[in-house]
Amino acid sequence: MLDQAFEALKKYDYGTPISELQAIEDAVVASHTDAAVRQDLEKRLIAALDSGISRDAKDYVCRKVAMIGSPAAVPVLSKLAASEENSHLARHALERIPGPEAAAALATAATQLTGKLKIGAIASIGARRETAGVASLAPFLKDADPAVVRSAALSLGTIGGAEAAAVLQPAIQSATGDKTALIDSLLQCAESLLNSKKTAEAKAIYESLSGDQQPRLIRLAATRGLLACGAKAVES
Repeated sequence: MLDQAFEALKKYDYGTPISELQAIEDAVVASHTDAAVRQDLEKRLIAALDSGISRDAKDYVCRKVAMIGSPAAVPVLSKLAASEENSHLARHALERIPGPEAAAALATAATQLTGKLKIGAIASIGARRETAGVASLAPFLKDADPAVVRSAALSLGTIGGAEAAAVLQPAIQSATGDKTALIDSLLQCAESLLNSKKTAEAKAIYESLSGDQQPRLIRLAATRGLLACGAKAVES
C-alpha cells in the first residue's frame, strides 16, 4: 500500500483526492511509535522531495517531514527553502526539526537569500524560539532594508528573554528611523522575563521605556509592565 501511495505521489497535484495518499498518512501515525517505520518513511519522503514531483506534491511532503523529520532531511529542505515555489513549507519543516542542523540551515539561508525569501528565513529563526538564534538575528538589526530589520526584531521578540533584549536595546538607541518594531519586541522580551519570574530584569526594561521621551502608547505599556512587576513581587 505504501509503495502505491508513493507512486500516486508522483502524479499528485492540486485537486488530486488525498485518499490516494492515505497509506502515507497512516505511516506518519505509525511512525510515532515505531522507529523503523519512521526512518524508512523519512527516507522515502526525502527521496520524493529530491525528485521531479509537482509543487503541490512537494508541499504535501514538506508537511509530513515537519511532523516526523530528522536532521537527515535538512539538506533537501535547505535547497527548497531557496525556491520561490516551495520556500514557505520547506521552512515550516525546518522550524520543527530539532537539532542544530536545521537551525544552522535557516541561519545560512537568512544570510544568503534576498527579498521575501530572506525575510522568511529570518522569521523562521524566530519561530524555533531558541536562544541560540539571537546571535544569528543580531546582525540583521543593522541591515539597510527596514523590512529586514523589522523581521529580525519581530523574531527576537518571539524568542524573548535577556539575550534578545540585550541586542534590541542598543539597536533602539542607535536607530534613526521607525523604532516601533524594535520597541514592541523589547516589550515582548520584558513580558517573557516576567513570566519566567525574572522580575528585576523585566522591571529594568519597563523602566527604560517609561520616560517622557517615549510615545504615549509605549509609556502606557511600560507602566502596565511595571505594575505587573509589582504584583509579582508581592506574590513572591
